[in-house]
Amino acid sequence: MYGIPEFRLPKKIVQSEVDYVKSLGVDLKLDSVIGKIALVDELFEEGYDAVFLGTGAGLPIFMKLPGENLNGIYSANEFLTRINLMKAYQFPKYDTPIMVGKRVAVIGGGNVAMDSARCALRLGADEVYIVYRRSEAELPARREEVENAMEEGIVFKFLTAPVKYHSDKRGWVRSMECIQMELGEPDDSGRRRPIPIEGSEFTLDVDVVVIAIGNRPNPLVPSTTEGLDTTKWGTLVADEETGKTTKEMVWAGGDIVTGAATVISAMGAGKKAVDSMQKKLMHIEGEK
Repeated sequence: MYGIPEFRLPKKIVQSEVDYVKSLGVDLKLDSVIGKIALVDELFEEGYDAVFLGTGAGLPIFMKLPGENLNGIYSANEFLTRINLMKAYQFPKYDTPIMVGKRVAVIGGGNVAMDSARCALRLGADEVYIVYRRSEAELPARREEVENAMEEGIVFKFLTAPVKYHSDKRGWVRSMECIQMELGEPDDSGRRRPIPIEGSEFTLDVDVVVIAIGNRPNPLVPSTTEGLDTTKWGTLVADEETGKTTKEMVWAGGDIVTGAATVISAMGAGKKAVDSMQKKLMHIEGEK
């Protein structure tokens, strides 16, 4: 509902899926943060027999550059949430202000970056840039998303990386210092590593920047749950075929296990976990 723009996934389609799930008898408890209102262990104490964790990877990654905390610089999470879920595009009818200036730079090359750039264009920006440190061939976004963005007039600045942000006297971002890159040998991701070209710095005038370089799992649930092992990336350790975690009667799937991926892969993980959970619960019931 909040991450994918209306023009790419209409809300009525999502709502129909939610309504179908509710029609099956599922009870939706909204505005409830596990790890705050209740711990996983407390859910068991309340009578639940099994728990599935599908909390995703919603913690934005930043580059820790000078000036990154200036006004007018958003994480893609906040930018898209304000627009898609909180209806900032209908301000002031919906009281959710969002600043979209005349020149917007989106940092990153994934699907979220494409969504952010196309949203900025629809909210009235004159120029929108995708700033990506590798070449077009290495873009992680789906080709269709890239083509749509290009057709809509979004400017791609490949082999470019931000190094510093500059502000006006009121603390709002006004320009972005960038550097040109060249590609070296492949790194751990299999893509060629971007290397800064000395002396190639230049300044790009912008009044809004959206950081869309990825997300990591929120550590809230793992940090409040004993026996739940995590990887060095903060994802949960879970069996690939069943979704079973290292904690008894706890399963997990989606981005919380794989890191940021697709809705389709998350749905597949959920179905595998349900099958495993059902078999386990039926086995327990049969032993009684």
